[in-house]
Amino acid sequence: MSHLHIYGESLSLLNDLYQLTMAYGYWREGVHEREAVFHLNFRRNPFDGGFALACGLDIALDWIERFSFAPDDCAYLATLEGNDGKPLFDAEFLKYLGDLKLECSIEAIEEGEVVFPHEPLLRVQGPVLHCQLVETALLNIINFQTLIATKAARVSLAARGESVLEFGARRAQSLDGALSASRAAYVGGCAATSNVLAGKLFGIPVRGTHAHSWVMLWGDELEAFEAYARALPNNCTFLVDTYDTLEGVRHAIEVGLKLKERGHQLAGIRLDSGDLAWLSQQARAMLDAAGFEQASIVASNDLDENLITSLKEQGSRINVWGVGTRLITGGDQAALGGVYKLSSILEDGQWQPRLKLSEQTIKVSNPGRLQVRRFARQGENVADVIYDLDTEMDGGCVMVSPTDPLKRTPIGQSTLGRDLLQPVWRQGRRVLPAPPLSEVRERAQQKLTAFHGGIKRFVNPHLYPVGLEESLHERKAQLITAARGGRRID
Repeated sequence: MSHLHIYGESLSLLNDLYQLTMAYGYWREGVHEREAVFHLNFRRNPFDGGFALACGLDIALDWIERFSFAPDDCAYLATLEGNDGKPLFDAEFLKYLGDLKLECSIEAIEEGEVVFPHEPLLRVQGPVLHCQLVETALLNIINFQTLIATKAARVSLAARGESVLEFGARRAQSLDGALSASRAAYVGGCAATSNVLAGKLFGIPVRGTHAHSWVMLWGDELEAFEAYARALPNNCTFLVDTYDTLEGVRHAIEVGLKLKERGHQLAGIRLDSGDLAWLSQQARAMLDAAGFEQASIVASNDLDENLITSLKEQGSRINVWGVGTRLITGGDQAALGGVYKLSSILEDGQWQPRLKLSEQTIKVSNPGRLQVRRFARQGENVADVIYDLDTEMDGGCVMVSPTDPLKRTPIGQSTLGRDLLQPVWRQGRRVLPAPPLSEVRERAQQKLTAFHGGIKRFVNPHLYPVGLEESLHERKAQLITAARGGRRID
């Protein structure tokens, strides 16, 4: 389920102005119906890691489903002026927008799939004006949710099967940042969220007990724990570091024994400051000695995958991880950096490839109508090949490295392959129903297990092989040479 309904019906103005000025230009020049193909991809793995986790597709399709220019949208656009003080758009164009129904077709990699740089996550085909008007929203939604899902996957990998709770709503970038990130974090592997609205909208389990303010209100920690146990005996994980942490553990145990007498259980304690490794060891010994071997030790305090890894190496006894700021915001990476590029135009019934040049090799786009084929041997994925839809791929292929054109890897016909981009939108409607979010989360965990462990390392990860099919590489090289005019240096 999406959350976009909370903003009202029309969200078409979630757009950069240049999308609308280009759309107006296409319309004025009479080329707005020309068939085009765009691809959305990213150029570098986030967090200096070895993979990313695709996320956000269902929300993106909901935005497209709701796409329309409402009368008040067109009225607002009519107020925009150029640098001569005259209207930026004429009335006939605004009427055209008001009647516009998107006619794009979209192929996409499903949410929860493991993806890599340069692979198209989406292929959008349709009238160029239509394709242009969906760019900003697609990038906004897919970029952010893929970033957070990837971060959550890394944190979950560091936790090694122990529960990760997403606690970041209060540190998120406003309302939508909190909701979208809660959703993406769940896809990436988090077991629950503290965000109750996200729980309602997306069906994510919610978790939480009390804050330091509860203890501070009562003045006496033991009295505070006893009051909480009377009110919510079935939800007692006590935050023990308001004053003295180990004394807080003793108070939690004392109240836990009274809970046990009344037929309830002490769920656990939470550590939010101090030497988490040492304190968790001491707390575990105290809890076990009192007969609370099943009580969890929850930790928070600016955790991420690297700190969790370090705490485990120090022998911590934490078994539930509350991760907030460094997950919900992307932590050390503010954005994924996905791009959306025109790659082909239909002229006289023939597809003509388009390519963007750059002085930076990584920014040179791939031409054509692209697909990604993932090859596997004995249940493990071994390579991804990007190819043009006009290329015959049934007899194996040769993969060319994007960084070393002399490195060419033959992939035999016997190597199993599957295409990742699948139809999701046709003729104004979804053709792939949205699965439950819990199913997407499970898919992500399963997909990650089919890759070599090296890509999941946090330091110097293995570089998973992704390349261009040989004929696509050759065509790209020809286009680059032609675009640069075959310049030579004497």
